[in-house]
Amino acid sequence: MDPSLKNSDHREQRAMHIIFQLATVYYIVVDQQILIFLLLVKEGNSLNIVKEENKHTHYISNLLKEEQASLFKGCKILVKFYTFHHENKEKSIIATRTVGIPTSEGRKPIIEKEEPVPPVKPDLTVENVDLNISTNSKEHHTNEYSISEEGRGLIVRRGQIFDITIELNRDYDVKKDDLKFVFLAGDNPSPTKGTRVSLILSDKDTTKEWGAWILKNEKKRLSIRINTPPTCYVGIWKLQIETVVKSDNKTIVFDMCHDQNIYILFNPWYDQVYLHEQDLLNEYILNDKGRIYVGNQKSMNGRKWNFGQFEKDILDCAMYLLDSNVSLWSTRGDPVKMARKISALANGSDEYGVLEGNWSEYFKTKRTVCFGQCWVFSGITTTLCRTLGIPARSVTNFASAHDCDGSISIDNHFDVKGDALDELDDDSVWNFHVWNDVWMARPDLPKGYGGWQAIDATPQEASEGIYQCGPAPLAAIKTGEVYLPFDTPFVFAEVNADRVFWQMQETGDLKHIGLNKHSIGKHISTNLPTGKPMGNWETFCYDRFREDVTNQYKHQEGSNEERTAVMRANQESSKKGIYHEGKPMDVQFELLEKETAPYGKDFEIILKISNNSKEIRTLSGSICTSSMYYTGVPAKRIKNLAIDNEKIAANKSKELSLKVTFDEYYSKLVDQCHMKMSCMCTILETKHTYVDQDTFRLIKPELKIKAPAAGKVGEKIKAEVSFTNPLPCALTSSELTVEGTGLTKNQVIPQSIVSSTQTFMTTVEILPTKAGLRELIVSFNSKELEMVDGSCEIKISE
Repeated sequence: MDPSLKNSDHREQRAMHIIFQLATVYYIVVDQQILIFLLLVKEGNSLNIVKEENKHTHYISNLLKEEQASLFKGCKILVKFYTFHHENKEKSIIATRTVGIPTSEGRKPIIEKEEPVPPVKPDLTVENVDLNISTNSKEHHTNEYSISEEGRGLIVRRGQIFDITIELNRDYDVKKDDLKFVFLAGDNPSPTKGTRVSLILSDKDTTKEWGAWILKNEKKRLSIRINTPPTCYVGIWKLQIETVVKSDNKTIVFDMCHDQNIYILFNPWYDQVYLHEQDLLNEYILNDKGRIYVGNQKSMNGRKWNFGQFEKDILDCAMYLLDSNVSLWSTRGDPVKMARKISALANGSDEYGVLEGNWSEYFKTKRTVCFGQCWVFSGITTTLCRTLGIPARSVTNFASAHDCDGSISIDNHFDVKGDALDELDDDSVWNFHVWNDVWMARPDLPKGYGGWQAIDATPQEASEGIYQCGPAPLAAIKTGEVYLPFDTPFVFAEVNADRVFWQMQETGDLKHIGLNKHSIGKHISTNLPTGKPMGNWETFCYDRFREDVTNQYKHQEGSNEERTAVMRANQESSKKGIYHEGKPMDVQFELLEKETAPYGKDFEIILKISNNSKEIRTLSGSICTSSMYYTGVPAKRIKNLAIDNEKIAANKSKELSLKVTFDEYYSKLVDQCHMKMSCMCTILETKHTYVDQDTFRLIKPELKIKAPAAGKVGEKIKAEVSFTNPLPCALTSSELTVEGTGLTKNQVIPQSIVSSTQTFMTTVEILPTKAGLRELIVSFNSKELEMVDGSCEIKISE
């Protein structure tokens, strides 16, 4: 109980001498002590709170809901009595005191229907409670949270014991004294909801259940061990301690409510989200930084990311999201339901989520923050999950399909000339898409589907009327068992759909002209857990911290197992008959793969054609290039090459080329300089049609950081930052962003103009605040050139 409420005599005396016209004073009396003093006044047809003391607003809200319609009706005096049970104590009384309400008969005197009973002085009281935050947080792997470091509350993981210390006003006598521990969660704690849990001291530990027992009895000082079940609801709990003294057949009770919160989280060391390897726990729960992979299947890089799950406000933000959006408390005990809910909460599309992020802005305003892209949604989801104790990783799928119609295929349309009909393409293929995997058992499914589950917070398609996705078991995705929940068909299409090409005939009919079975779901990537052997250099990625998890999502491309999974999944498809195989073509086409091109330089697209027949072949069609968003949506068409009755001799080959200059593409770029090239050619003699699409990226320069390898907490460090401007124009409106958990507060530093081909150099200062291996991340942005990034690691000691 709040210490200010102990002196109930003073509170009662104060309230008794207050007389308000046109007002009603409410007291809520529990066990002879006034818990709430509330002044309500009628204004028009509504009842408004004028004055309130204490924080037990759940009682008040119930009163208002029940009595707002009838209270003061017709300006008649209304006196009501309410009762509720407070554990095994006497019934408590909520008394209404009506004060000076004018009627047609004149002013009525004060009517007193119930007087609070004077309090009985308790014999045994709790003088202090120590939650042993430092010791408990280390045992529960929660000592890195800022709440733990600052001693503002206790953070524990469910299903695991923790110890508290209680100081009493006198020696504790086990024969006549007793202690009751009441854990309260939410605005209206209820035993039936499982949000009010009462524990009487027991002699032994009962596993997997709530329990409390004495470890040490040192006269006035008791060491108490408390256990929570592995199904406990995740949230903020309050601890109320009641002392019971039995004497002369009377029970004298004293209670106190501890002012510090107890945060109870999921426990990957024990409960349904149990993860079996310490290296994986270190990565997917305790690591507050990592990499999120971006780019395309031919050129990718790991973008350094501060998940910051232990930073100030993050846990409170997560709990606020739950309190605001998860009204059913049983959901908080089930990681499957919670993971699904988190996929909705990270976006602001229909729930009151974070993004449409910025944690500090969200915590200040409690309003959705604009704007987010898939890797930001994923980063926030990783933060939320790790904060709450669910093992999570950000996963990037390159050449990621977005199936809009449930066909489990991606449909692209062309006209008879070979030009893409983008307006008919509801489906798309993103250069990359980032979502999350979360680790948990799936007791709601048959055995074998636990482990990694895919969830996606990016709002793409509504699921059950809400923008949420998953959890979908990777084991089911891999085998094409798309009937298992949740949203497995959508995720399967993202990693293993086939591309289907259609041609719009002059009559308006659609003709099936092609099928690409091996273009979706490439190099599915996540950050390599610390302690695992580093990967090899790849031609498409020079980042050795990348772990390829494609084989967890799908069988080897083109294998019998992979084709079987696709056929099994397509039994649930909304579109049938796309796998009819026609006669093979006698002319072979190859759109020469372009992996990258330097940003600022010209590039060329080449189509190689080989006529394997003994006759001349005639071709018509087009080669086209356009800029595109990373989501696969075309932005602006850059250049087109028409192929009109092109002759190829028997058993001969030919190359057709489309050249694009810097001036032609510069003003049409979007996002991260992603480019799309497409080609459609029809062989007039055989009526066969070739269709292909591919993507590549214009590569930006690397930001180099030169900094000391080591430093100390509280001592400034200087880092030199540089890169060369690759563009034939100056960079204007430039700024440098500097960040690093435990190294510096986020800095945004304006920069001067950078001339063409000039080498940009500057020095930044950082002031480390935490020891350990820390990562400095720097990004240069200008009007003409964005997201030139770099990073380096610095070992910080105390």
